[in-house]
Amino acid sequence: MGELEVSVEQLRDDDEVIAYLKQGDEQLGNLGLTEHGVRHAGLVSDIAANVMRRLELGEECAELAAIAGFLHDIGNVFHRHDHAHVGAVLSHRMLRERNLSPRSTAVVVGAIGNHEERDGQIVSAVGAALVLADKSDVHRSRVRVDDLAQFDIHDRVNYAAERSFLDVNAVEETITLRLEIDTDLSPVMDYFEIFMTRMMMCRRAATFLGQRFSLEINGMRML
Repeated sequence: MGELEVSVEQLRDDDEVIAYLKQGDEQLGNLGLTEHGVRHAGLVSDIAANVMRRLELGEECAELAAIAGFLHDIGNVFHRHDHAHVGAVLSHRMLRERNLSPRSTAVVVGAIGNHEERDGQIVSAVGAALVLADKSDVHRSRVRVDDLAQFDIHDRVNYAAERSFLDVNAVEETITLRLEIDTDLSPVMDYFEIFMTRMMMCRRAATFLGQRFSLEINGMRML
């Protein structure tokens, strides 16, 4: 396969892309929601590409996953509700203007449009990698509220998460999300209360990739 016309590194330096990500994140911050900005976009991009590479699905797939990961939340610049679908349309325009091929653009926008657990489906390997990467970013660095007394359940769970790591083991055909949670800040049941639907979507994503998904919290297997 040849090189793509657009690389994720170009998008990371693209003024329009960065402006939209930052503005969308600022708006979510004004609503008291967790961080969804350039940091999250970059991390999801890296993890999604790593999933593809660890499963040896090819460098083009890895690059498309990286692009989808970096752009997946760009729809937040319009509105949090339905941001996946809006982000897919916005990404389509951006990628075609930057001369990404119609086929590659179609793969990316399909992944972005299906990354939310409310109504998303696993439609491709790139989409599966995006889901796994996005849902694995649980960490205290995403919390914006300074006063612990003002935390809602999402803030508590994210702030309690001291480490998260998505372990892709192609030999054993397993994808494991490993979390370390400070249970003095948030009990494990709080995690399941708000993130169970995300974990079920991760299971579907892993299955699409021919893998088994598991969740470990503080060294104990939960799923």
